[in-house]
Amino acid sequence: MAQINNLQPKRISSAEINKIRQKKKILSLLRSNGYTSAPELCKWIKTSLPTCIILLNDLISSGYVKNIGIGESSGGRKPQLYGLPEDGFYVIICDIARYFANIAIIDCYNKFVTPVIQIDTHIDDPLLVDKLFGATNQLIADSHISEQRVFGIGVDMPGLINSKTGINYTIKDKKRQNIGRDLKQKFNKLVYIDNDARMHAYGEFHFGAAKDYKDAIIIHWSWGLGLGIFVNGQLCSGKNGFAGEFSHIPIIENGELCICGKRGCLETIASSNTIMRRVKQGFEVNAVSSLINRFKDFPEMVTPEEVINSAREGDEFCISILNEVGSAMGKGLSYIIQLLNPEVIVLSGPLSKARQYILSPIQQSLNRFCLEKISESTLILISEKGDQSALLGTSEMIFQKVFNEINLSLILKPKL
Repeated sequence: MAQINNLQPKRISSAEINKIRQKKKILSLLRSNGYTSAPELCKWIKTSLPTCIILLNDLISSGYVKNIGIGESSGGRKPQLYGLPEDGFYVIICDIARYFANIAIIDCYNKFVTPVIQIDTHIDDPLLVDKLFGATNQLIADSHISEQRVFGIGVDMPGLINSKTGINYTIKDKKRQNIGRDLKQKFNKLVYIDNDARMHAYGEFHFGAAKDYKDAIIIHWSWGLGLGIFVNGQLCSGKNGFAGEFSHIPIIENGELCICGKRGCLETIASSNTIMRRVKQGFEVNAVSSLINRFKDFPEMVTPEEVINSAREGDEFCISILNEVGSAMGKGLSYIIQLLNPEVIVLSGPLSKARQYILSPIQQSLNRFCLEKISESTLILISEKGDQSALLGTSEMIFQKVFNEINLSLILKPKL
């Protein structure tokens, strides 16, 4: 695969370097703002119109910009509009969940140009990198995309992740914790790694339920409770990128043992793990439940989604489990609301699909644990993007890096 880095060609003049920087800025602006005229681009990159036209013509000849047509005018000559070609820039995006990974290729207009495929893997899978590489090559081949137009790979995954170094400290094998390095060696492309909850949050903030708010909390509610924090429109990652470990807030003294090694974390009472533990207890006591009766011969086949479906059908046992989990989540949210006073909290992930079965107990807990003047101004919304929010968030982040770090010599090449 073609390498993308920020190494400068040898013997390049300072004037040429400046032109390259201006071209990068043009590419970034066109992706952010869509179709734009040369006079508008001049204002943004602070150069003359003739110089801007020269830069645009160079990018057009290289295949990285195209002339869209004539735009509207408020008076005088109608401007030519420029934009990025649909087939000019692609990135690979991968959302790694607890037991599987979703992979797709997306273009610079946030359009999925391949189906989202699912592979069986996890963060401790020793074949993780090889599986991602094989699946991606198959996607490229099946979709007939030019491999040279794929500029990077963005991956979100569970764990304590330093996005600057690409290290996931939650991976058990320390030799494999530098997943960013391993992916770059395999793909030979620009790589971006981040926590799955933050990328869910980034997708919701830019494309989903939180896009109209500046101060937002987005929670990915599944086996863990990942949290993304936006303050005044900026994603808060913390000093080392670890901000948002909502799962491991201690709630119950001497409670259940958490996977982090501590007891009584929120994850132990308000996650999919809680649901499955309660279902297991239901099988042990032969609880009165259509779910227990339906899966009595194969209890290992029960999933949190099955519990939600049974609740919708009126199963009181399942409704009580969701009520319990929702109440615990509400208590956790009360801490967040009183600390950060957000405009909106968006719930995404599998458990958010329970909707009214978790929203009512959440509100009851907020009424109990929050000061009314603080909680009454916070909206609680359910994501409509679902799993797609993480893929979109990851693509937005990797594209920002692509246009900032794209190889200088690559822009100077003629059209592929």
